[in-house]
Amino acid sequence: MSSPTWQKSSYSGSSNACVEVRAAEGGIELRESDEGEVVLRTTRPMFDAFLRSARAGEFDHLTTKP
Repeated sequence: MSSPTWQKSSYSGSSNACVEVRAAEGGIELRESDEGEVVLRTTRPMFDAFLRSARAGEFDHLTTKP
């Protein structure tokens, strides 16, 4: 299933400074909304693993300030 439309998190509200994601050609693409020409492409299993890790808090230390 391919989705040409970029989707952003509902947590972003009306902000244009967010990460967007879409399904494309059997994979997943991500980009920053304010730098749309830079696109990261990954597989669905790798994206799933990343989401599970993020939900588990494995990357929380990257967002906290010392």
